[in-house]
Amino acid sequence: MSITLHGVAAGKGIAIGRAHLVVRGIDQVPQYDLNSDEITAEISRFEAAIKVTRRQLEQIRSTIPENAPTELGAFISLHLMLLTDVTLSREPIDIINEQHINAEWALKIQSDRLSQQFDAINDEYLRQRKQDMLQVVERIHNNLIGLGNELNLDVNLLEDTILIAHDLSPADTVQLKEQRVIAFVTDAGGPTSHTAILGRSLDIPSVIGVRNARALISEHEWVIVDGINGVLIINPDDLVLAEYRRRMREYRNKKRELNKLKNTAATTQDGTQIELVANIESAEDIKAVHKFGADGVGLFRSEYLYLNRDTLPDEEEQYQVYSDIIKKLKGKPLTIRTVDLGVDKNPRWFGQNSTPNNSLNPALGLTGIRLCLAEPVMFRTQMRAILRAAALGSVNMMWPMIASVAEIKQCLIHLDTARRQLEERGIAFGNVRIGCMIEIPSAALTVSTLLRHLDFISIGTNDLIQYTLSVDRSDDMVGYLYQPAHPAILRLLSHIIRTANRMNKQVSICGEMAGDITFTRLLLGMGLRRFSMNTNNMLAVKDAIIHSNINDLEQDILRIMRNEDPDKMDKLLSMLNKVE
Repeated sequence: MSITLHGVAAGKGIAIGRAHLVVRGIDQVPQYDLNSDEITAEISRFEAAIKVTRRQLEQIRSTIPENAPTELGAFISLHLMLLTDVTLSREPIDIINEQHINAEWALKIQSDRLSQQFDAINDEYLRQRKQDMLQVVERIHNNLIGLGNELNLDVNLLEDTILIAHDLSPADTVQLKEQRVIAFVTDAGGPTSHTAILGRSLDIPSVIGVRNARALISEHEWVIVDGINGVLIINPDDLVLAEYRRRMREYRNKKRELNKLKNTAATTQDGTQIELVANIESAEDIKAVHKFGADGVGLFRSEYLYLNRDTLPDEEEQYQVYSDIIKKLKGKPLTIRTVDLGVDKNPRWFGQNSTPNNSLNPALGLTGIRLCLAEPVMFRTQMRAILRAAALGSVNMMWPMIASVAEIKQCLIHLDTARRQLEERGIAFGNVRIGCMIEIPSAALTVSTLLRHLDFISIGTNDLIQYTLSVDRSDDMVGYLYQPAHPAILRLLSHIIRTANRMNKQVSICGEMAGDITFTRLLLGMGLRRFSMNTNNMLAVKDAIIHSNINDLEQDILRIMRNEDPDKMDKLLSMLNKVE
């Protein structure tokens, strides 16, 4: 009997093969008390495990193949940073000293504490870094008990192996390209977890967050991985196999056609030019910007400069990072979002000035621009670095989580101060275009007032949907209520886009909707002319654009906007996306 499971689609494509189960983890952690004279030796054992773990990760980083995704090295570096963080390298030692317990159990206590902190983070992408922390913990634990961390994929693997694991670390994925793994499935992970990101980068069909996959699959059992729809089929019958083999052929043919579009302009059938720009996190991502022919960078998440460190990045460090990206872009524009963090994330550099983490709802607390305004020295330091980098090329500055015009006015005052400080120091700087994120309903509804003070806006659909519908999409109990096509969301988007266009101000979308071809024609019909997305989605979005005639969409768009029933929206979108 076949079983169908649903998860999160990561790497696109379809694979049919036989399962190989990866069995490991720290499900059973030894727990025992220590005598006072045993504490020193136990601490030494823990410190030795930390050193071994560091050597292992450094060795993996040094042997990453040249054809590996750029994201892979970044994630290995992230694991090294997490390892050196005092929360993992020192605080378990404090627990050993205080509670007189073994190192494995102290590590478990600390990892549980950190897991709770990660769960409280509002930003989904940052919340998903919990899995990275747990993978570092697992590696330390395995070194404590003398258990290997390798996948050992070279033993008895079949030619059509599909990997089934609880989770895969970045170190694990180093081996995937050189082995016979054609797809992978994990119990854990979300849409923005490193496993999902690497699945997309490796171009391997993958489904994550399936939860019970390993418990239901036997070794070498036939499975189908549908990375397009996020479906895993266990023990498929002949009819299902035949259907999915047909879908595989169609997907491969489609992919070959999409690759021909890399140097093709994103122009609709009626001659409307559309801008496709990239969302990035580091200078390494610029390779993909050029590879897929992006028109520039629509979102650089600068907050990653601020994480996993004991001190704030200074002006010079930030300037070097921004200027490096500008040089690599070779004239293409760069949009830098100022630091988008909140004290619910407890960055160590807050020190004693941190607001106590006692908020019942961190998502509604000191986050985004509120944090920047509460820490004006940090805010102006970053703006000075951005202004200096703007002397080297086209740079836009974007402020996150704006809720009102009062916040924009405060930001402009700080910007003027930053400019004046540079002038007083005699340091050259350039002009920047100023914009903000539209992520909060209050900003969406008053966007015309905000735009009087701005050059552009970018809609963060992920947060806008969550705040409008009061839904946390990472919460399994209510995730089904996260509906990007909900009538309320579409009306907000239409209002924002039409208002910006009427005022002749640039508007883009940088949330996941921008890279989802389900919504490409809808957004075109609403008047969106700038899409900011993960580079891996660009060719598919470009294909949808060049096969669209905006004038022909008008009636369908009106029908969709009149609809007030969320349950009817899928049918209406299917009609809109139907290509004759």
